[in-house]
Formats: sequence, structure tokens, C-alpha cells
Amino acid sequence: MDKQVIALKGLTKKYGTFTAVNELDLTINKGEIFGLLGPNGAGKTTTILMMMGLTEPSAGTAHVCGVNSTNDPIAVKKVVGYMPDNVGFYDNMSALENLMYIGELNGIPRSEVEKDAIAVMEMVGLPEDAIHKKTAAYSRGMKQRLGLAEVLIKKPQVVVLDEPTLGIDPRGVKEFLSLILRLSREKGLTVLLSSHHLHQVQQVCDRVGIFVKGELLIEGDIASLSNRLFSGKSFEVNVTFKNPIDLPWKDETELLQLPSIEEISVDSHDVWISGSEDITPDIVRFLVEKGYPITGVQKKEYGLEDIYQKYFENNIKETINQ
Repeated sequence: MDKQVIALKGLTKKYGTFTAVNELDLTINKGEIFGLLGPNGAGKTTTILMMMGLTEPSAGTAHVCGVNSTNDPIAVKKVVGYMPDNVGFYDNMSALENLMYIGELNGIPRSEVEKDAIAVMEMVGLPEDAIHKKTAAYSRGMKQRLGLAEVLIKKPQVVVLDEPTLGIDPRGVKEFLSLILRLSREKGLTVLLSSHHLHQVQQVCDRVGIFVKGELLIEGDIASLSNRLFSGKSFEVNVTFKNPIDLPWKDETELLQLPSIEEISVDSHDVWISGSEDITPDIVRFLVEKGYPITGVQKKEYGLEDIYQKYFENNIKETINQ
């Protein structure tokens, strides 16, 4: 995953005095799943439209698979599969008929298109009895799967998904995200996933970027972002004892001598320990050797939601520049 497939440099879009996207620099590598995160109106969809050659930037460039999206949008559309947040089909046609029609529009010979359509529908997990159903009878989740099949039938190198789980029930979301992850790994597809659902993105993305008011504030994998934001407290563990702890706790000073531990908080049956490095096994070993009857150990892992909230609590731009 070291070959640049998407390269955005200084990408800017203005509508009069309003700046929708401001000097965006971003690269995404082959086979990577990148999550573009931000609230509605952050500029995510505008970025995608410029990257797809569907709207011209006010400044900067977007290259996909080495092709300039502005100068040669047709060539870009040949290598990118795009699934918008609201997928539409011809309701009076079956799923197979819809997909064959799309396939022919994308240049697949009529002698091959039915075989290809059935193959991609099987790939995305549409049941056999659904292939010949009219899409008017499809649920939202089934339409999203069919939308993904529509993307895949053109055999793209890059897949762009704009809020793909909108309106799907929790089980359907889990299945859809697992499908995206599997296809990316098996097919080597590069995926750009735009969403404001943090927990969902965290499940599948290799890297994420936080996008607010037209600007990419920060990007990276979740572990590195966590370490950057919660330095000195990148891990936290809660240990629960069977018996309450007498205060002041006599072993607190000695426990603080373990490497990486920065802070200890004690309350009745619980001890909260935080530091710069996860040394949970050493902590548990120390307490067991001291004879404490432990009934539970729970590690706090800083996830995407913690990172996102931290940025908005602390005036994110100031945090980055420190």
C-alpha cells in the first residue's frame, strides 16, 4: 500500500465569497481504506465531486490514478466507481435488468453483461431470489448492496462511497462494512469512505481525516492520532478490587514508580491508572503480588469518537500548531 492512487493538492472550491473546500492536500495509497469524516456541510461531498471531475475546482489539482480530474474527467470516471448517499434505480425493472443496463452503458458487451451482473450481485451478497425482483420491492439495505454491485461491475480501481450506510439498520451496517473491508483486501481496491458516523468508520478504515468547514484539520491512523492527542495519557486502565481500599492508599507511591505511569486515582473498590504506554500486565502483576483480590480489569482505549471530541473541545488548530 505505498503507491499513490489519489493525490489532491491545494484543492479549493469557492462559491462567491463562501469557501466550501480550502487548500486541501491529501494522498491516498493503493489498497487503502480512507475515511473522510466531518459534520454535514463540512465539504466532503464537494471534495468528492472535484475528485470525480463533476465540478471544477477554483484552485489546486486532483489526480486519480495519475489522471487530472479537471482536464480529463471521462478518463477518471473509467477508473472510479462512485456510490452516492441516495442510490437510485429504475423501479419497474428487476435488479438484474438494472445492472445489465448499467453494464452496457459502461461498455460491457451484451454477450458478457448478464454473466458479469450475476457475478457481482453474488459478490455483494444479494440472495439468488432477489436478482429477478423489481427494485421497487428492495429494502434500503438491499439497494445499497445493489448500488455497490453497480460500482463493481465496471471493475474500478477506486471506489468512492458517500454516506453509504445512511438509513440502514445496525445489522445491515455491520454486514455492509464487512463487505467493503473484504472487497478492499481481496481485490486491492482503494476506497474513499465519506461519513459522519465515527464508530462505523473506525471499524474499517486504515486512516481517517477530520474535515471541518472546508479544511482537513488532521489525518492519520487512529493509533497515531490517539498518541498525538492524548500524550501522557495514551492508555488508561481501571482495576476493580473485591474489598474497598483504605485511604491513603499505602501502595500508590510504589505503583507510581512503574515506567510510563503518570496518574493514579483511587475510589472505594476501584483504581484508575493512566500513562503514556500500555503496561497493564505489569500493573496486574504488581497488584497480585501485593495480595489484592482483583475482580476486574478494564482498559480504556481512545477511539475515533474521543479523538473527534478532543479536537472540537480544544480549538483544534491551536492543538495542531503546538
